[in-house]
Amino acid sequence: MSASTPPPPTHGNGKYIALGLLFLFGIAGLFVWKMVLDKPAPAAVAPPPPSGSAPPATTFSQSQVDEVPPPPPPEPDAGPVRKVASTNNSLAGCEVKTCAGSITSDLETALAFRAKQAHRCYDQALTQDNTLQGKVQITLRIAPSGGVCSAGVTANDMGTPAVAQCVAGYFKSTGHFPSPKGGCVDTAVPISFVPGGR
Repeated sequence: MSASTPPPPTHGNGKYIALGLLFLFGIAGLFVWKMVLDKPAPAAVAPPPPSGSAPPATTFSQSQVDEVPPPPPPEPDAGPVRKVASTNNSLAGCEVKTCAGSITSDLETALAFRAKQAHRCYDQALTQDNTLQGKVQITLRIAPSGGVCSAGVTANDMGTPAVAQCVAGYFKSTGHFPSPKGGCVDTAVPISFVPGGR
């Protein structure tokens, strides 16, 4: 007797082939659909204007707008330069050489509060160097209305200018303090930074 191997089963393969083809057609259909959706719409062509009437308003597509070059910079004026008065009245009185005002208790409290908030600059710097410590002094000029005319670092023994500049930024960005008494005031705010202390 000779042993023969049975033929492989042939039933059921057609089902898998049909499913595979259906899957491929589905992917191809999605691809074509996506290409049709991404295709830009054709630009509308305006009909020619009737004779004797005003031309229609021009419309641009986004791609045409992106292609328009920016206008040229204005040409320098040959005439004398005029200074325009500032419309920011909160800084009126800042231009004097020396200020004759004095600090009120409200202003002193506000400055102390701002100095406490400025510790955020130091706390952030401590994440980079946990041994950082020292003193910073910020000199301020406050307008009669309470606006900050200027704020700058006048002393810094911390070994890094970043913290001091950040602290000065806190005072500059304040907006307004309570008004000093008798005009603008120049003042210095010393701040000590020690790890773990406020």
